[in-house]
Amino acid sequence: MTDILHDSMPPDAVAHPLPGTRPLAPGDWLRRDERYDEQMALRDRLIEEKRHDVIALLPEGDGPARELLELVCRELGLTDDTYVRPDGVSVRIDLSDPLATLGRLCQEDFAIMVAGEAEHWLAGGVICFPSRWTLSQKMGRPLTAIHTPVPQYDEGIARRVQRLFDGVRVGQPLVRWNHIPYLVDELHNPQPEFTTVGPEVPRPFLRRERQVLVRLPETRAVVFSIHTYLVRA
Repeated sequence: MTDILHDSMPPDAVAHPLPGTRPLAPGDWLRRDERYDEQMALRDRLIEEKRHDVIALLPEGDGPARELLELVCRELGLTDDTYVRPDGVSVRIDLSDPLATLGRLCQEDFAIMVAGEAEHWLAGGVICFPSRWTLSQKMGRPLTAIHTPVPQYDEGIARRVQRLFDGVRVGQPLVRWNHIPYLVDELHNPQPEFTTVGPEVPRPFLRRERQVLVRLPETRAVVFSIHTYLVRA
């Protein structure tokens, strides 16, 4: 799928040691890059043809999902119930189906995390571009369980990440980048947890995800948004 490869990474695509967060510059949450048209066409197709793979919502996530949609609409400057995207596609703003609407408004994927007794847990999401994981396996699970396959995610990192989720403030989002040498030129790459990777071989692509943590002011849920870049290494 070379048509979705980016020309280059943005200059701020720098990954720091876990958890690696930095304050987000004002007005720099949702981005539009040179592969907007191609990514949005792919998102439309996935939501239409593989909805149950890319969208999931538990009852606890319903209120946050609606609030998130309203926040994104304000961020995009929408004033009516239809958004004409830069690629010319019209999207109806449907508050009764907030995650599908969000998935078609911008390039970011969104995961909704709500506070539990000990950790935040995943209550909903629209994830069109997973990297070797599936939304169905992560739903309802707390942060530590979500990151079980990640070797670097030890108890110390888990505590620090949970403190971040507890501490992120309304109007003061945080941003981090990850850095993944990649084997395939696929943005939609779902695989079950602990799938055997196979022998170590050269990885001709590089995937980086711009991940932003946003506190919703009304429901107090934390939104984890992901903007994915993929280039030839």
